[in-house]
Amino acid sequence: MTKLDEVGAWIRDRLPELLAEHEVPAAGVAVLADGAVVDAAAGLLSTATGVTATPDALFQIGSITKVWTATLVMQLVDEGLVALTDPVSAHLPGFTLADEDAARTLTVGQLLSHTAGFEGDVFTDTGRGDDALERYVAGLGDLAQLFPPGEQFSYNNAGYCVLGRLVEVLRGRPFDECLVEQLFTPLGLTHAAASPYEAIVHRVAVGHVRPEPDAPEVPAPVWALARSNAPAGSTLAMRPRDLLAFARMHLEAGKAPDGSTVLDAGTVAAMQQPRVQLPDIRVMGDAWGLGWELFDGHGTPVVGHDGNTIGQASFLRVLPERGVAVVLLTNGGNPYGLYRDVVGHVLRELADVQVRELPTPPADPPRVDATRYAGTYSSRVADLVVSQSDDGRVWLEMRPKDEALELGEKPERSELVGFAPDTLIQVEAQSGLHMPLAFLGDDGAGHARFLHIGRAVPRAGA
Repeated sequence: MTKLDEVGAWIRDRLPELLAEHEVPAAGVAVLADGAVVDAAAGLLSTATGVTATPDALFQIGSITKVWTATLVMQLVDEGLVALTDPVSAHLPGFTLADEDAARTLTVGQLLSHTAGFEGDVFTDTGRGDDALERYVAGLGDLAQLFPPGEQFSYNNAGYCVLGRLVEVLRGRPFDECLVEQLFTPLGLTHAAASPYEAIVHRVAVGHVRPEPDAPEVPAPVWALARSNAPAGSTLAMRPRDLLAFARMHLEAGKAPDGSTVLDAGTVAAMQQPRVQLPDIRVMGDAWGLGWELFDGHGTPVVGHDGNTIGQASFLRVLPERGVAVVLLTNGGNPYGLYRDVVGHVLRELADVQVRELPTPPADPPRVDATRYAGTYSSRVADLVVSQSDDGRVWLEMRPKDEALELGEKPERSELVGFAPDTLIQVEAQSGLHMPLAFLGDDGAGHARFLHIGRAVPRAGA
């Protein structure tokens, strides 16, 4: 029995009890090592229907889709149809933002590396037609510019929708069709769906959510987010083995199973090179490449991406120098704890790599003077209000608005404690994760300019 076989046997044996421990309804796992693959699944795809998970069951991969979108863009680069230094406006002449200079000058490479600088959490539903993405991008003209393009990192869903529209324009076909023709077909994928209409013919996981903080989880009321956000991760679903096939192409210098070229080898390598460093919030990578999230401190390069949709969470980790990749797809509960146990075991056994521990509040947190941090930080989807009470405790109020309210988000209040220089952390975990909040910059009056939670949220009025 090979080491991979041993890992596969461990997953099949342990996965059901780990699902119960972390209250995850179902999960699918696939692992690649030395050119061979093992996969497994367990649990219920929907607690309402009782349909069981199998290795061929589809889960939504959420924002892992962004690596697929980046790959579609880099195919255009390989073909000489676009360059990373090209202004986006050169290919999308009608592209507008609130800041006309930024809209005119920001580049394709800046969109790929999440350094475009405009507000990125935009989930406008523009319908289910083939013009959904075109209409979405046409509606971005009032988006605020948070910082000049290229200045820093701020995770940007809307930016990836713009990239998806770029693919549509240069290919002359809807984004869904580009996915199928440019990636599904050459990679030989059989259990992947670019939309709910294709997913429904398969065994499909349903996300699970809590209608109230202390209520048990139930199947989510809707399966997917709007088609207009497809390039950012709203609809793409597949079985773990098919996501692994995509990762394998990146491991094998851009080659498809039949030996044909999907991406040039140099392009594959360029996508994995750091383009921007991230704030030290420890729940994302340390840097970002072109689509890929990059993780330091493992003794070998690690690239990947995570994803979240309505009640589903996904994880992909790839070790290019070790020929190892692992996929974990879930549909509720505490997916981060399951990630730690399953992906942690796989990488430890196959590559002697220890996954980074998730951040937790210190047992004896230092007293914090929150004068620099207190205030309201505002985005299109929520106001984040940081305050300090008379007894010295620090609080975060999340007040959803507009599209977030329509998606069912509810106000939340959580306590924060000191974690690292200019960084606080939530005392209570949400879905198994204690979220760190970094406070960056200066508004000119001694207060932080941004609250950074992966995306930069500006101080209101700054």
